[in-house]
Amino acid sequence: MLYELRIYDVVPGRMQALLDRFQNDAISIFERHGMKVTNFWVDADESKNRLYYVLEHPNLEIRNQNYDRFRNDPEWIEIRRVTEIEGPLVAKQESIFMKNASFFENN
Repeated sequence: MLYELRIYDVVPGRMQALLDRFQNDAISIFERHGMKVTNFWVDADESKNRLYYVLEHPNLEIRNQNYDRFRNDPEWIEIRRVTEIEGPLVAKQESIFMKNASFFENN
């Protein structure tokens, strides 16, 4: 299994809009495209204005296929357009790919 930690530096003042977009729309679109979200976090230090979440993928190839379908999904394109009318929600995004350590396999 491949885990993807996504870190979003959120545009100041736009955190709630981003959280709403995930809660109301993006997670269900992820699921439709075979993308499993395992958890979401906001930074305990609110001044950092960061959102974190982990996606679980069978492997990198399937991850890339699923993301391509997600990014080209007409519903997602419209939701992103509408939620960013007042400007972008995310200033920077980073992905870190991880796998279980050999001694810690979740079976």
